Amino acid sequence: MSDERKSLLEFPCSFPLKVIGKDADDFKGFVLSVFRKHVDPANHESVETRPSGAGTYLAVTITFRAGSQDQIDALYRDLGSHGRVLFVL
Repeated sequence: MSDERKSLLEFPCSFPLKVIGKDADDFKGFVLSVFRKHVDPANHESVETRPSGAGTYLAVTITFRAGSQDQIDALYRDLGSHGRVLFVL
């Protein structure tokens, strides 16, 4: 039996990562700074933001060229460990 887990994705692939938090203290800049620790800038495809209806929260969606499931998992762990982040989808 192999210790490797199977992924539904075939790598490399285009992957959208959405991060939601309070729209304060340059949340978009914060998300991008954490993101850059894990992804080479050459692999960024797009960055989109969308405020909540009341403007309290901000969703930052970064689409990038993911190289592995481990890379995606590391992003989820790192972003999800910060108190500024409410959700990582």
